[in-house]
Amino acid sequence: MKTRHWDRRGNGGLTFTELGFGTAPLGNLYRAISDEEAAAVVDAAWQYGIRYFDTAPLYGLGLAERRVGRFLARKKREDFVVSTKVGRIMKVCRPDERTGIGKFFDTPNRREIFDYSYDGVMRSLEASFERTGLDSFDILFVHDLDVFNHGTPEACDHYVEQFMTGGYHAMISLRDQGVVKAIGGGINEWEMCQTLAERGDFDLFLLAGRYTLLEQDALESFLPMCEARDIGIVLGAPYNSGILATGPISGAQYNYSDAPSEILDRVRRIEQVCREHHVALADAALNFPLNHPAVVSVIPGGQSVDQVTSNHRARNTPIPCELWEELKALGLMRVDAPVREDSGR
Repeated sequence: MKTRHWDRRGNGGLTFTELGFGTAPLGNLYRAISDEEAAAVVDAAWQYGIRYFDTAPLYGLGLAERRVGRFLARKKREDFVVSTKVGRIMKVCRPDERTGIGKFFDTPNRREIFDYSYDGVMRSLEASFERTGLDSFDILFVHDLDVFNHGTPEACDHYVEQFMTGGYHAMISLRDQGVVKAIGGGINEWEMCQTLAERGDFDLFLLAGRYTLLEQDALESFLPMCEARDIGIVLGAPYNSGILATGPISGAQYNYSDAPSEILDRVRRIEQVCREHHVALADAALNFPLNHPAVVSVIPGGQSVDQVTSNHRARNTPIPCELWEELKALGLMRVDAPVREDSGR
């Protein structure tokens, strides 16, 4: 597994495997899996050489953190990189009040409380230590500080202010003390990532679904800013929550909902170009973000050993430069999107 080293602060930095592992599916996302199945999935990722794992309290309302932590706690700490997130406190609740009904299955009865305050960040991190059984995290991301999750710009602005006057200072303190090596945001909108980058001193952003084969508007200003400031990008949701893996089939998912007709049509056109170059759509989608110099790792999830195997195979599939060039010529990719010859490995 190829790696990319990041060292913005001159403290030795972190070495990411180009293919990482997003653990939301381990939280019984969309369907329940057993502890044994989850362990087999993480073990398969490890056997393929994956050494970067991202998790969060939200994923299965603590279930994903427990499952990945149980596995990683048996490994040498210097052999992997792990990130988790803050911004939510999980509270015990009645079953009918549980967060994520219809999205996460067979999880603890917990209700999310958004809390981006200083104390909220510290309490969230402490709970993550307890759930995972780990003694340290490498990266701490503030989670879902965006309009997508908070509903309105006004609500989002409220939480941004709560964070910048509270939780941000907790994260800075944790970094200064060496509790974590890096801080950043795990966010669904590049615009909000840019807002945070302009207001604070952040090292990495986990950008979910906003720099993919389907959309590259982050090239407008955010990604150039990251290059200029040596801010690393972990690219989550490279399949835009499903459609770039399944293709434009009935019920294909985009942004965790049924894909609208214009997205289905665009993916259909992209897939046709891929087919003409004898490249699977999913292979092109997984490899595309890694062409950008700011991207340190791409982290698709996996809920089965077969999915992990598929992601590993895709990363090792060469992608001809002619494919990227044709997509640009047809207006299906931004002309300023960085590409490389045979960008798969």
